[in-house]
Amino acid sequence: MRVGHVSVRLYPYILEPKEAPAIWGGDALVKHYGKAGDPHQRLGESWECWDENRVANGALTGKTLADLRGELHEALTGAIDPARRFPVLTKIIDAREPLSVQVHPDDAYAQRVEGQPNGKTECWYILACEPGAELVLGWTRDVTRAEYERRVADGTLGDVLRRIAVHPHDVFYLPAGTLHAIGAGIQLFETQQASDLTYRIFDWNRVGADGKPRELHLQKAGDVLDFRATFPGAVAPLEFREEGLERALLVADRNFLVERVAITRDEAYLVTDGLPLTITAMEAHLRIDGPAVDAPGPSAVLEPWQSVVTPASFERIALIPGGEPTRALVVHPQPNLRKMRERATAAVDRAAADAFFAQFP
Repeated sequence: MRVGHVSVRLYPYILEPKEAPAIWGGDALVKHYGKAGDPHQRLGESWECWDENRVANGALTGKTLADLRGELHEALTGAIDPARRFPVLTKIIDAREPLSVQVHPDDAYAQRVEGQPNGKTECWYILACEPGAELVLGWTRDVTRAEYERRVADGTLGDVLRRIAVHPHDVFYLPAGTLHAIGAGIQLFETQQASDLTYRIFDWNRVGADGKPRELHLQKAGDVLDFRATFPGAVAPLEFREEGLERALLVADRNFLVERVAITRDEAYLVTDGLPLTITAMEAHLRIDGPAVDAPGPSAVLEPWQSVVTPASFERIALIPGGEPTRALVVHPQPNLRKMRERATAAVDRAAADAFFAQFP
């Protein structure tokens, strides 16, 4: 296989993050997560895996994930259409101040109204938080669109916002249409469908970098909001052991499956199910190996909070720990939920597996 004039071997691709300043951001991404940042700006997000991230290792250094889709095709993406943008976006977020109250559309609305291929379902894994930190997630009771519009107009929307206290390792699943806001003093790992469609409802009466209030999207938000008080709260993960691994399934949606893995011996393996995986090392260094198509490719050695994408052509990948503990967050885009369910059911009782997967309709 050749890309341009370079003979290419498939290997795990370390990605350069995109760092996004934000008026609500802080300095935790630089201090605690190894990001470069700009000392003159608040850093709100580090985009760990998205279509425009550039490769930082090996023969394809400098190419974007989009470039790789176009050149490696199914060897990279497997059953995922290589002509479409990489289907997930993962971020590390530092909210020194609260984010706006907002909502995202579902796929049908995004296609019909915005001309975009998909909307945005997402999930959050809490990495760290200050005592008393809260999320806004859904409503305290059912509301109507008319009441929503009235409360936005008279400034009483906060009276019906549901606030949930958070703790490290809490997991939250946010289907499209969920009213939400990340509160102050929270750092989290976000996995989402690859979309930038956000409808802002309330921004805490602050102004942007230009000194003007940021745009609100009240009509479109009203179109897509779920006005029912049905948000279930934190997800109950499913934990089980495999040889050399302690696995905790966090979210299992048709768009992405997110898990936390801990490596408990000198080498452990993850089966890919023919998908590209995104892997973010947590507290310690992590080496990732995978057999290339034509010859052994290079390893990827991740620093803490560095991320990698592995090609779908790898049937399995090796995880070699670099310290104690060695944990990682693994995202399976457009997962084979049936296979993962079978794998989990073989390790735990069926009732526990059924209860976990039932959280994601």
